[in-house]
Amino acid sequence: VSPYYRTKLRGLYTTAKADAEAECNVLRRALDKIAEIKSLLEERRIGTAARGRCGEAKKGGKTSKNLQKPFKITPKSFKFTPKRANLREFLLGPPPLCGAVPAAGDYVAKPGDKVAARVKALEGDEQWILAEVVSYSHAANKYEVDDIDEEGKERHTLSRRRIIPLPQWKTNPETDPEALFHKDQLVLALYPQTTCFYRALIHAPPQR
Repeated sequence: VSPYYRTKLRGLYTTAKADAEAECNVLRRALDKIAEIKSLLEERRIGTAARGRCGEAKKGGKTSKNLQKPFKITPKSFKFTPKRANLREFLLGPPPLCGAVPAAGDYVAKPGDKVAARVKALEGDEQWILAEVVSYSHAANKYEVDDIDEEGKERHTLSRRRIIPLPQWKTNPETDPEALFHKDQLVLALYPQTTCFYRALIHAPPQR
């Protein structure tokens, strides 16, 4: 190839690469905006739904006492709106906090992240609730988190062992089955119309 065509080819390659990167940036911003909208819709759903705590769900005028007992559910019974990981991360494999992939041992959740927090209930029992990180103190090794429930909004100061970071990215069952929770695996699930988690067993992982 002559120097002229080599230079021309290099110029075309550079232009195509710049265009592709610009398009990727536009798509990433669009995905971030979609995730933000979904998060707002989820917060609105939680804010307007009838709320309850574990052990307070009523049926036929009687209070149910078995909400903290493990029982089988399907993954469609509860949904989060996590952000999607970018293409490069998926090419390298599912990142931490993608689906069932846990966070690294030294991971610190950022302000605004959703977490499962283990707090003391009014009756003195402990329960897992959906919370949002406010801050983290490296000196004290503790989080400050806010209860997502607007009616009973409280701020809690909790050690790291009482916090479980929630997934931030969705996973594709067809390409990354290792990032899915498996049948009969014990998980924490949100009881419908509440911000309270209960222990549950996966009945069937998503197929697509």
